[in-house]
Amino acid sequence: MRQLLRRLYLLYHELRPRGSEYSYVIDTSLFERHVDLFVKLSAAGPDSVGLWPAVTFDDGHISNYELAAPVLLAHGLSAHFFITVGWTGTKAGYMGWDELRALHGAGHTIGAHGWTHTLLTHCGDTQLQKELGGSRRELEDRLGAAVTTMSLPGGRYDQRVLAACEAAGYEHVFTSEPRTEALPLGATVGRLNVRGDAQVEWMTRLLDPASGVLQGLQRKERMKAAARRLLGDTLYARLWAMANRQERGGDGDEARAE
Repeated sequence: MRQLLRRLYLLYHELRPRGSEYSYVIDTSLFERHVDLFVKLSAAGPDSVGLWPAVTFDDGHISNYELAAPVLLAHGLSAHFFITVGWTGTKAGYMGWDELRALHGAGHTIGAHGWTHTLLTHCGDTQLQKELGGSRRELEDRLGAAVTTMSLPGGRYDQRVLAACEAAGYEHVFTSEPRTEALPLGATVGRLNVRGDAQVEWMTRLLDPASGVLQGLQRKERMKAAARRLLGDTLYARLWAMANRQERGGDGDEARAE
C-alpha cells in the first residue's frame, strides 16, 4: 500500500544572481534548478514522489519579488512569503507594500514574520502583542486579506509564545525544525532551512525518505538546539555568524541564528 504523501516545507531567504558565501543567500540559477526539480516531481505524480516540496521565504527581501517570483511564475508554482512588517517600505533592500500586493495578487500566500524580527522568546507581553497582533493587523489592512500564518524569527518559541500566537489569531505557526508534515496542517509546522550550497543532487536525495538525508539533518538540529540552550542566544549567535559567514552590516543578530 502506498504511504500517505507527506510535505516538506523548504525555507529560503535571499537570492542573488551570483550567490554569496553567506549561507542564507542562494544563487538565482540554483533556485531555478530547485524549482525545476519540484515541477518534475509534481509532473511525475504522487506515486513517484517521496516528500512533496513546498516553498517558503522569510523576511521579505526585495529579491523575493525581483528574482524568486519570476522563476516561480515561469514554472507555475506559488510560494508562502513571511514578512517582517516593520521593514516593509522602510528598510533598504526589502519589499514595499506595492510588491507585497503584487505577490498576493499573483496567488502567493502572505504570512507574518513579526514586526522587528526580534526573538519572540525575548519579548515582554506588550512587545509580543505588537510583534504578533500588530504585524498581522497591518498586513491585513494593507493587503485587504486574512493573514493566518506566522513564521517564528530565529525559529525560537516556547509555550508562552505559542499561546500568544493563538491569541493573535494565527492558525499555523511555522518553525525552523526540519520535519515533514501531513495535511491538514497542525498548529506548528516544521521547515527545513535551505543553504546556499544545496545543490540539486542533494535536494533530490533530501526528498527521498529512504536516503536518510533528512534524518541526518534532524540529528544535527537536535545538537544545535542543545548548543543554544547551553550557550545562550547571544553567544550562539556570534558563533553562528562566523560559521555561516554572515555579512557585516546585515540583519542577522540573535534573531537570524537558527
